[in-house]
Parts: sequence; structure tokens; C-alpha cells
Amino acid sequence: MPRKLFGTDGVRGRANLEPMTAQTALKLAMAAAKVFVQPGRQNTVVIGKDTRLSGYMMESAMLAGFTAMGMDVVATGPIPTPAIAMLTRSLRADLGVVLSASHNPATDTGVKFFGPDGYKLSDEIEAQIESYIESAAKDLAPAEELGRARHPEDLTGRYVEYAKSAFPRGLRLNGLRIVIDCANGAGYKAAPAAFWELGAEVVTIGNKPNGTNINENCGATNPKTLIEEVLRQRADFGVALDGDADRVQLIDEKGSLIDGDQLLALISDSAKTAGTLRGGGVVATLMSNLGLERYLEGQGLHLARTQIGDRYVVEHMRSHDFNVGGEQSGHIVLSDYTTTGDGLIAGLQAAAAIQKANQPASEVLHRFTPMPQILKNVRYQGEVPLMLAHVKKAIKQAETQLKQSGRLLIRKSGTEPLIRVMAEGEDLELIKTVVEELVSIIEGTQQA
Repeated sequence: MPRKLFGTDGVRGRANLEPMTAQTALKLAMAAAKVFVQPGRQNTVVIGKDTRLSGYMMESAMLAGFTAMGMDVVATGPIPTPAIAMLTRSLRADLGVVLSASHNPATDTGVKFFGPDGYKLSDEIEAQIESYIESAAKDLAPAEELGRARHPEDLTGRYVEYAKSAFPRGLRLNGLRIVIDCANGAGYKAAPAAFWELGAEVVTIGNKPNGTNINENCGATNPKTLIEEVLRQRADFGVALDGDADRVQLIDEKGSLIDGDQLLALISDSAKTAGTLRGGGVVATLMSNLGLERYLEGQGLHLARTQIGDRYVVEHMRSHDFNVGGEQSGHIVLSDYTTTGDGLIAGLQAAAAIQKANQPASEVLHRFTPMPQILKNVRYQGEVPLMLAHVKKAIKQAETQLKQSGRLLIRKSGTEPLIRVMAEGEDLELIKTVVEELVSIIEGTQQA
């Protein structure tokens, strides 16, 4: 059964335009309830959100939809996405919902679902939800069986304690000065609290959300301000979260960016040394740098690649018993602790490695030299340009050019109307030429 609403990470779009309207959010809640309600007992859903202005509208609509179907609602307020995954399991809820568009601009919003096991839903279950969008309202609960809603006060604190429990026992971050950029998003309370309680001196930026400034010139996708602050504060390193805190990027003391690939190398090294690494390596996506693959091979480890999207990484981890996986973008999944990407837990693991090594972050965090890689995005309207014959021909020619010394990856974004063009290889000038030519051809389709 094909999916129309759901992309690679839930349902997303511009707030107050279909499908991200209150009406559709209401229908989504009802349809999800129809799939997950278990007759004969009281059912519960946990709803969290990031700091977008649209969160008020979406939360109210979904709360109405779930209670109308007889489900009780635990509404957390602004909280990281991985916290909802954890709380769904911890509270023995039947479903978890996050209202967030992650790293997208404040004008976008989205809906992500977690099953009772804390994992994102399969394509099949998402398709089942879609199939009930128009019919679920026929199964409303009787008046005497409507759901109730409650707003517990300190579920963020519960998540902070959970994140700290993943930190090496007995280790403290005393003596480290850390700058944390919370992207004016969902982690603005939890992340600084966790690092400070573990002993670090914490300088926090991007922690004044106003509903419209999430991810704006800050956070994991815009690290310039964090780089400047790390250098100004003479900090040991910096931590950048995205809007819903499920991804992380680090900045070393010299102002260099540490992406998810370097973190995967670091964490797999630490796990291998501790004897806790499972699966014989790491799971990552097609976007991960070839340098990571070669580095792992040198460590006697394997890099298993999946399609783009952290839930596909998780699916492979679960089916092949890996416990370290993630994406170059900074979604790091450590299945001994969490069921989804968790920026805070991954950041704490990196901090532990730096503290244990007693060396500068620049020496600890840079595990390999990345292969030259160029990624450019092309925004489109209407028909997906990749379906056009002359675009397909150009892609095939580019693949032939790179066949011996690199690779090409072109895909439609699952969260935005973008075509992502990525090439990597040993010859920087060649991959520049290949990417520029393809981008020019794709952009030309929008001018016709």
C-alpha cells in the first residue's frame, strides 16, 4: 500500500497549508488512534513538540483527535524527539507523537509517530494510518469513554536523568568548558542541564525560543555562531543540536566542524575498546563519506549502508544486531540506550571520550580524513526533475565519469521539495565539475 502523506521522517510541510493544517492533524490523530487503540483497556498517547509557533495549533488539533477516539493524552510541551521515544516506553503508552519539522525553518511543521516500543513506525503501518484518514471519524468513542488529557510538569527532567544514565559511571566533566547551541529548539532546557549536572562549565546559546527563531542562524545546520562562540570563550569544544535535538554536530577547540561520520568513527572505536560493539561494525546511510568506510576497514570493522533516513538505519541495526549507527548529518543511534537518533546522548558520549583521553578535542574527534565530497540542493516545483529523460541521461554520464574514483548520489528529499546532488571521490576538480553540471541541468528544468 503506497504512502502519500508520509515521507522519510513523518509528515511535513508548511504550517497551515495542507497537509499541515489543524484539520489534517485532527484526522491523522484519529487515524493513528484507530490503528493503535487496543479494545478493553484505557489507551494512552504521549505528545511532545518543539518550539515552533505552529506547535500550539497542531497539539490542540491532535489532542482533540486522540481524546475523541477514547485515548488519554500526556502532553509534554517542548521536549526533544528522543525524549518522546523514551517516554512512550517508560510510561507504557500505546503511541508517541512529536510535532516538529526538525532542522527545517520555523514556518514548517511535521508529525512523527513512535510505536509502543519507542521505534518509528514502519512504512506499512504509516500506510495503514493513511488508509484511515477519511474514515476514522466514523469510529468516535461514546461520550462516556472520551479520553482525558494531562500535562505533567517535569518530564524534561526525567529525560535528563535518562540521558545521564548513558554516561560512563564514575566519570565527570569537571574542568571542561563546553558551549552548547540549542538551536532555539526543543533541547533548550535538557541539554545544558545534562552537561552542567555532569560537572561541565556550560555556556549556552540558542536557548531563547520565541516561536519563530528555531534553527535560525543557529544549531546543527547553521554552526557559524557556535564556532565563533567556542573561539571567543576559548572553550574545549562546542555542541550543536538541531530543532528537535535528535541530531548533533560538534565543534573542536580550533573551530573545526565534527560531523556524524566522525562521531560514528569515535563511538565505534570506544565501543570496540570496551568490548561492547556488536554487529562487527557500524550502520550508516548512502550519504556517509567513503573516508569513514575506509577508516572502519582499517580497524577491522564493516560499514553497512542503508537508504537515507535514520529509521532505515535503525531497522538494519535491529535486524542485524548492530548497536552503533547513524547519519553524516548527526543522527546518531546508540541502541544500548535509545531507539532513535539522540543528539544529547551522542554529544555526551563524545564528551566522555574527550575527558577520558585528556587530550584536546581536535585530536580526539578527528578520526579520519574525509574523501572530498560536495553536496548541493536544488529546489523544484511541480514534476520531480529526476523523471525527465535528459536528466536521467546526464546522471548516467556522470556516473560513468566517476566510476573508477568515486561515487554519485542523487535523490529527492523526503522532507522538502529539493533534489540533493552529492558526489565524492579522489579528484576534487572532477566531482566539482560533475555536481555543477548536474545542478545546472536540474535548475534548467525549472526555467522551461
